[in-house]
Amino acid sequence: MAAAAAAAEEHTVPLLKKQYYENCPGCKVDEQKELKRGLPIREFLSIWTVVLCTGTHMVIFIVDSYFQIRDFNIAEKEEDIGYYAGYVGSSFMFGRALTSVFWGLVADRYGRKPLILLGTSSVVIFNTIFGLSVNFWMAVITRFLLGCLNGLLGPIKAYASEMFRAEHQALGLSTISTAWGIGLIIGPALGGFLAQPAEKYPTVVSKDSLFGRFPYLLPSLAISVFAVGVTIASFWLPETLHNHKENRAACDDSYDALETASGEGGSKEYDGNTVAIIEQKKQPANLLRNWPLMSSIMVYCIFSLHDMAYAEIFSLWAVSPRKLGGLGYSTQNVGEVLAVSGFGLLVFQLALYPYAERLLGPVMVCRIAGVLSIPLLASYPFLSKLSGFSLIVLLNCASVLKNLLSVSIVTGLFMLQNNAVEQHQRGAANGIAMTAMSLFKAAGPAGGGSLFSWGETRQDATFLPGNQMVFFVLNVVEAIGVLFTFKPFLAQPRGRTATTQ
Repeated sequence: MAAAAAAAEEHTVPLLKKQYYENCPGCKVDEQKELKRGLPIREFLSIWTVVLCTGTHMVIFIVDSYFQIRDFNIAEKEEDIGYYAGYVGSSFMFGRALTSVFWGLVADRYGRKPLILLGTSSVVIFNTIFGLSVNFWMAVITRFLLGCLNGLLGPIKAYASEMFRAEHQALGLSTISTAWGIGLIIGPALGGFLAQPAEKYPTVVSKDSLFGRFPYLLPSLAISVFAVGVTIASFWLPETLHNHKENRAACDDSYDALETASGEGGSKEYDGNTVAIIEQKKQPANLLRNWPLMSSIMVYCIFSLHDMAYAEIFSLWAVSPRKLGGLGYSTQNVGEVLAVSGFGLLVFQLALYPYAERLLGPVMVCRIAGVLSIPLLASYPFLSKLSGFSLIVLLNCASVLKNLLSVSIVTGLFMLQNNAVEQHQRGAANGIAMTAMSLFKAAGPAGGGSLFSWGETRQDATFLPGNQMVFFVLNVVEAIGVLFTFKPFLAQPRGRTATTQ
């Protein structure tokens, strides 16, 4: 028996041995993954900072948008501020929707690293210009151009799935969604603390200084400085894209060899990379006909619409007057709430999400998180009836929990999308996802701002007055997203039941 097992092992190992090509950056990364079995902390931190840089600048204006639009003197009535604030937020997403597929194709052709450098560099330039905006249209155009040139999020998801071993991919994609979620919290928090510094810190910043004349420049400049550091550090990131034509043929040969070995009774215990080769062989070449990919993108878009509308509505609701159903908070108060949410999100995603994903699978995590979000959001309008310490505690708890649930959903959908395609298609696949998602996210701030403004005009309505209707509509969108996680709407990639079902 021992001799037979040794013979079988001797026969199987050469078939599983992967061929590495000299001067191929992707092969160098794969070889390092084989040699390094431990947790790749440095790689996690690199990806985390890049995504954090992208997330913070995208929503930095949200907390300040109410006051920024007011200072632009474009809204005729206070109730109209939400409309214009939504358009500023949507301009970035509309620009990204126009170019995401193009940047995805560029990433598949020339590599992931050039897109990372372009994305962080665009933050340095256009985010600073946005802070210098003196009117509504300057703000809209600057955000639109920033969206057009920032095609980073799609390639970074492909980059993470290629950088880590199979057993670390859930944590790698969780790192992206965690950094993204924290960025969406830190950005508005920075805006809350640093915007209008001449009014908040008159002993430090005078009204005649640069930051006094441009009251929204300081938070934008802070993120731009951070982006400079990230851009410089990104020059040392390794490229993960293979540049040899033999890559596909090698995968096909390995697949055929493994099929032969399996038929001859050889070992079926393959490592993560070998299983990926087998599963990639089964995926359709035409991305638009890849239903596991397209269905996960569809669900992703619905939840993205909800998340952006929620982010817009939460900030507008928190700073709006109590007579209109808001909390009457200052931007600094909102920043404090978001800072607490960011810390809770970091702890949950890094410490608890990977275990929940392994236990339940990403789809079940999405469903549970979506269902729990509905009663949570329904409670928001009643928080405006509270005040003092009880309001602070309950609002922080609700905000932390809502952000945990949202990011858990996004992480699971990231995994489904990357598992549905081969490596050479991941840039284009994530480009399609970013285009579709950006269109929905463009509708989120505009729709959320318009919905909020409409809700403020119906304070005396009989059915769901004021903000109750606003959060009811958010719950309808969330419920639709949960429904679409079931068959026949969502199809999962075959062959990954062990890790994603």
